[in-house]
Amino acid sequence: MICVFIQLRCRPGRTYEVADAIYDLEFASELYSTSGEYDLMMKVYIPEGTDVGHFINEKLRDIPHLDRSLTTLTFKAF
Repeated sequence: MICVFIQLRCRPGRTYEVADAIYDLEFASELYSTSGEYDLMMKVYIPEGTDVGHFINEKLRDIPHLDRSLTTLTFKAF
């Protein structure tokens, strides 16, 4: 499995709606509200050999009020 962190920027006042939609899809291992440039951060495990960009796009594209995402790939846990 590939561990990926995805930060999400939501439309103002819609963060809880976006978080509920992500929770309903049951693909995030962990989901947090955050301060700063992005509103949410989630941890996702993607199966080896899966196209990461395609996987994320398929999961997130239909979530309303989601404006932007930033994906960070991980390589090794210490």
